[in-house]
Amino acid sequence: MTDTDKLFQPLTLGPLTLRNRFIRAGANEGMVYQDAPSKALLHHHRAMAAGGVGLTTVAYGAVSDVGRTLQAQVWLRPGILPELKALADAVHAEGGAISYQITHGGSFITSRRVKGATMSAMNGFNKAGFLRGNLFHRAMNRADMEQVTEQFVSAARVCRDAGFDAVEIHMGHGYLLNQFISPLSNRRKDEFGGSALNRVRFPAQVLARVKAAVGDRMAVIAKINVADGVPGGATVEDGIVTAQALEAAGADLLVLSGGRNIESGWFMFGSNFDMAEMQKVLRGNWLTGLMLKASQLGVPKVSFREMYFLEHSRRIRQAVRVPLGYLGGVSSLDNAAQAMAEGFDAVVMARPLIHDPNLVNRFRRGETTRSGCTHCNRCVPYIYHPAGTWCVMNPPNDKALNRQPASA
Repeated sequence: MTDTDKLFQPLTLGPLTLRNRFIRAGANEGMVYQDAPSKALLHHHRAMAAGGVGLTTVAYGAVSDVGRTLQAQVWLRPGILPELKALADAVHAEGGAISYQITHGGSFITSRRVKGATMSAMNGFNKAGFLRGNLFHRAMNRADMEQVTEQFVSAARVCRDAGFDAVEIHMGHGYLLNQFISPLSNRRKDEFGGSALNRVRFPAQVLARVKAAVGDRMAVIAKINVADGVPGGATVEDGIVTAQALEAAGADLLVLSGGRNIESGWFMFGSNFDMAEMQKVLRGNWLTGLMLKASQLGVPKVSFREMYFLEHSRRIRQAVRVPLGYLGGVSSLDNAAQAMAEGFDAVVMARPLIHDPNLVNRFRRGETTRSGCTHCNRCVPYIYHPAGTWCVMNPPNDKALNRQPASA
């Protein structure tokens, strides 16, 4: 069997078997109606499944109301089960599997005012939220940790009851669990700070509790950083420790990403944002625009290269046996086959599939060997658009679908 053939073979992750090795990465869609999935979100992920992916990941489901980073973000709770079930059913009808990425923003709450200091790994000034009046964050205590753990468990159970096949616990990019893992935001002196093993202790406990609650019926996935990409941040050596701890906690798959939204978005995307497009979309939303402009101060000029996380991800592959999803700069069928040859178990993509949801089918049928995505990042600002994210090379989304519940 060739490495290309392997891409189209089934993959078993805990109780879940995928039809192939292609996963649509969790990447914010901005498709929310009344804190629940919109009809636009249903159409988006149904297209991913119809286009051939084995698993499509719905992004940024907050585990609590105060854990929402954005206004247009789903809050996972029993009251929205009809919308969640409609979304899962639509993907299953196309032969795909569906995962919900579950997260808590912690101090990374950028679009809403939170009463009191936001939670994080330690006390300090909240540079992520100060423009919204969230001036400070506070160190979580044991009671906070228990409460948040139960919120992750509850959100996972809601997804299970709605028929989802997996949950992906977001431990990267600067959200709450990553605020423990990264030394950029964790200088605690107790058993949850200091060494890389101590810093991943709380996130690993969250995963173990979620696994115990739903792991007999759902795959439990974690998204982690291979590195933060900036001085003083987590290194690939830290990423190895994180992966080993999550393997021990029972993860069924680790998705390997990198970078932090505030400090190193360029590292995460492997290229710079298009600020002109960002300003066009955010016209009239001066506060968010100012925050995003500030985040670009001192950012290096980065030119996109294919497989940009490969060197870091190889190191983690060598250190663990848990299934790994390679993410970062997969632009062609050859890139995907290389990931198989390097020992990764799945290929995880977002931008190429936003550009062409039918890409996996086209790879399988031999219609193309390369994505038409240019990695210009002009799709990114549209998470703030009333119609939700889309590729600017394609026709725009129908705004009306983003003003209807998924179950309509």
